[in-house]
Amino acid sequence: MEHALNKRPLVRRKTLDRIGLLFAALVMVSPVVLFFLWMISLSLKYEIDNGAYPPILIPENFAWSNYVQVFRENNFFLYFWNSVLVTGAATLLALLIGVPAGYGIARLKAEKAAIVIMIARMTPGLSFLIPLFLLFQWLNLLGTLWPQIIIHLVVTVPIVVWIMIGYFETTPMELEEAASIDGATPWQVFRLVALPIAKPGIVVAFILALIFSWNNFVFGIVLASRTTRTLPVAVYNMLSFEQVSWGPLAAAALIVTLPVLILTLFAQKQIVAGLTAGAVKGG
Repeated sequence: MEHALNKRPLVRRKTLDRIGLLFAALVMVSPVVLFFLWMISLSLKYEIDNGAYPPILIPENFAWSNYVQVFRENNFFLYFWNSVLVTGAATLLALLIGVPAGYGIARLKAEKAAIVIMIARMTPGLSFLIPLFLLFQWLNLLGTLWPQIIIHLVVTVPIVVWIMIGYFETTPMELEEAASIDGATPWQVFRLVALPIAKPGIVVAFILALIFSWNNFVFGIVLASRTTRTLPVAVYNMLSFEQVSWGPLAAAALIVTLPVLILTLFAQKQIVAGLTAGAVKGG
């Protein structure tokens, strides 16, 4: 009887802790959810409803024409393809460069190199934009997708390297040492032993690099021409000094957000597993 009475305060505390955690999560997430729902509402309303007071959340008639207008008046299929090419190329190149670099820095315990990578990650992209713009102009690359692909590496490579350094530092060395004793070269150890173990970390690095590259706006607004715009730049160019059409603008913003949102929802388990697997193995 006493044991059961002693358990009650503990159960009550756990319940209160869970309620407090749920409340804190709700407070943090609710503004994001509210803004997203409001953007959906804007995209489905006619302009007269978007300017109504008090504001209307759910309109009587849905304005699906806003989405039709986005594709009819703007070459969104071309801009979507540009975004796929730029983001895909920048992410794959970042993996090719960043995964071996992260492995080398982790195994050599090159702390100074890791600090350089961290500084590169923290440095604003605008610091690289002007000199690279002049370089691309001199190489006559402006007007193509190559400048955007190359400059996106400024964002994606440090992300991949930083994530892989942390992951490789927590993976066990025993298998790699055994392979070296059996006569494997460093490249064979990396390719046949380290890479299979690091797959969860590579998935996380891939997803995060893709998201940062897809959402990048600053590089595109400077380096893109009319035919090489990516989706964020295309949405920006829908703004005008005369009038802002909130319905089509919100529809375009949702179209840009949707691929990344779907990827994040489907890959959330892989992201959590990748971020926690290294720590578990290193324990």
